[in-house]
Amino acid sequence: MGVEIKFSQTYFWLNSWVLANIIQLATQSFCDRFVDYRIDPGRRLYDQMTLAARCGVANIAEGTARHSTSIETEMRLLDVARASIDELQGDFFNFLLRRNQLPWPIGNPDREAIWNINLDAPRYSNNLLHEAARHILQQKSKYDRWIENQSAEIVANTMLVLCVRINKMIESLIQERLELFKTQGGFTENMTSTRLEARRSHAAAQNHPECPLCGKPMIKRLQKKGTMQGREFWGCSDYPRCTGIRPAE
Repeated sequence: MGVEIKFSQTYFWLNSWVLANIIQLATQSFCDRFVDYRIDPGRRLYDQMTLAARCGVANIAEGTARHSTSIETEMRLLDVARASIDELQGDFFNFLLRRNQLPWPIGNPDREAIWNINLDAPRYSNNLLHEAARHILQQKSKYDRWIENQSAEIVANTMLVLCVRINKMIESLIQERLELFKTQGGFTENMTSTRLEARRSHAAAQNHPECPLCGKPMIKRLQKKGTMQGREFWGCSDYPRCTGIRPAE
């Protein structure tokens, strides 16, 4: 696979990015209404919760935008997004504990209703930012009866469900990228492959000697260590799969 570097905003089409935006909006609304000076006199909890929600959105976007240059970096940033959502989940969990409330158990009607909501596939034209914003708000409206509820306990429980759900989405995305990395390699591997292919083509065009083992054109190399260090020799252009060499004249 050759090297291709291009600007990418494919995250606009990811359900995980859309849901991360919904979680960010819901967290900001929750903190504006329920995280006041009585439980957060220094505003540190407010900042931590809203920043954790923002990091979820930002790292999904940044990671996916790096897809063409580094799948490894993409997976690392997706994992940072997952960790940020975990942090946010812990804050909502603690909010309920401070009120002597238990999170909804599996089977709770509201929990199951929220879990089973499906996001619509986006349909964008070239008016991307406008239509992406509209799509996010339309999808958010599916959860508004819970995330804009006047009960802090209902909102906190809703956010716990959404945090679990988005982390499963992110885990699936990371696994998908890992499988892609196994078959196609990453940016470094493809850069090396592209460089070697260019050198093979150049060697063939220059009528370099053929490898005595596989017959492919050879490339002049420099001995880097040993008693022959500093001397030139011909090495197979298919190295390391082929280790054929010839002495340089």
